[in-house]
Amino acid sequence: MEMGLVIEVKDLSFQYPDQAVMALSQIDLKINDGEFVVICGPSGCGKSTLLRLLKQETQPYGSIKGEIRYNNVLLHQVSALDAVQQVALVWQDPENQIVMEQVQEELVFALENLGYPSEVIRKRLAEMVQFFGLEALLSQRTDELSGGQKQLLNLASVLLLQPKVLLLDEPTAQLDPVSGREFIQILKRINEEFGMTIVLVEHRLDEVFSVADRVIMMDAAEIHYEGRPENVIYKVWKLRDKRFLPYIPSIARIYLHFTEEYLADEIPFSVKDGRRWLSKQGVRAMGHGDKPEQLRKHPIIHIQSADFRYAKESPLILKDLDMQVYSGDFLAIVGGNGTGKSTLLKLLGGLLTPQTGRVLVNGNNVKKWKKEELYRKVGYLPQNPLVYFSYDTVKQELEFAANRFSNQDKLDQMIKQLELTHLLHRHPHDCSGGERQKVVLACILLGNPEVLLLDEPTKGMDPVLQKTFANMIEDLHKQGVTIVMVTHHVEFAARYVSRCAMLFDGKITTEGPPSTFFSNNFFYTTNVNRMSREWFPNSLTDEEVIKLWPVLG
Repeated sequence: MEMGLVIEVKDLSFQYPDQAVMALSQIDLKINDGEFVVICGPSGCGKSTLLRLLKQETQPYGSIKGEIRYNNVLLHQVSALDAVQQVALVWQDPENQIVMEQVQEELVFALENLGYPSEVIRKRLAEMVQFFGLEALLSQRTDELSGGQKQLLNLASVLLLQPKVLLLDEPTAQLDPVSGREFIQILKRINEEFGMTIVLVEHRLDEVFSVADRVIMMDAAEIHYEGRPENVIYKVWKLRDKRFLPYIPSIARIYLHFTEEYLADEIPFSVKDGRRWLSKQGVRAMGHGDKPEQLRKHPIIHIQSADFRYAKESPLILKDLDMQVYSGDFLAIVGGNGTGKSTLLKLLGGLLTPQTGRVLVNGNNVKKWKKEELYRKVGYLPQNPLVYFSYDTVKQELEFAANRFSNQDKLDQMIKQLELTHLLHRHPHDCSGGERQKVVLACILLGNPEVLLLDEPTKGMDPVLQKTFANMIEDLHKQGVTIVMVTHHVEFAARYVSRCAMLFDGKITTEGPPSTFFSNNFFYTTNVNRMSREWFPNSLTDEEVIKLWPVLG
């Protein structure tokens, strides 16, 4: 056994029942005590399966070969108590991990179930609450917390067990940019101050490469690259490996594009390092024009003076809100967790009705629309696609949607366009997050909607799948479909939409085209803009900086 080795995986292969392909194939992996390891790769490549196999209680059902050792003991031989306490797991969806109604009850739930003495529970609780700054939330209901607060609660809850290893499966997927960045910094602090081993599966890589000790890139059930972040990026760029080029953080991509002779150790990941490098390049400051805004036609959906709350005694979520969605719009709505973005999207789709004010669709009050006609006109992709599914296979879901909308002729085309063939006989719950999003989107598009409402559509999608999804949405937009998207993915919005709006304190506080909307922000903007705004004030993406780059001398 190597010094400091905490997890060792030898020749590990795994196959889910009734699946022809392997989920993992001959994986060899060593994780040292105190390491911060990031695992990335395409949706469905086996990242989450590998993570679940590293924790005894969450191992999926299926055929497994090879060895997993924890502290040189076969994982299945580790005592149940040690397995629960020493290896902790935080899931992608914070809702799935919370079981109690009150924050303090949730925090002590595991300790009480394991029979810890009251004095130990009180001591650990006080320490953890102060570390996370949760004092004001202790008596609050868990269902009233924002997404960021729920994920912090999940993290604090598992840390109360004082685990040796912390596993996290895309924990920032549902967090806004500010909360996501804060969450990653908390993980960094836990790793550095307590020496805790962290294994993080993540798609939002711009933030995590700078804090990782090691990066593992997977594809098709296998590990293809492994090493320090700068060394992995160096290899991927040198080989121009198209499978993993989209995983290179945007700041590093700009550096590599303009540096002929580069060293791995000099590749920048953080805004600070990127600015330091850029200041030495002799580029002149210049602006950047916006994407041409779509000519605004008539408002296809108009919200007028709307107030909304979920219960009579609860606070208003939306307050005297006015908003217009124009025919041909590609609109992104951004804002912090808990500000009411998903609620607003449901109002736009007629799924919720405001207590005061009204929602007009094509000039008619949404209350007067027949539900079936409205759902044909306005398609809605929920944040949690699982709520959409009613059948045992993807094929049955698609056939039901095709029959519902009398559009059987388009079914085969939709399956091919969204690359769903290999999923047809799989249960929707057995699909990855990105795959579920595609299935629901296919069902919606079979109705040929004029307006498409998307709630966090890129959640759980890897960079390659995001690009594929973006191309498809752009094609729909060119065909005349009006698109409204709620998103925390600033880079995606900056790259593709034509208009952005920020929801704050129940109202739309500001809106505009992406380049002016994001470039004037401090938090809600891209890493590229933070790095380059002195030289390229309105540039948001690495492609824009590369296109505008004018080296002097």
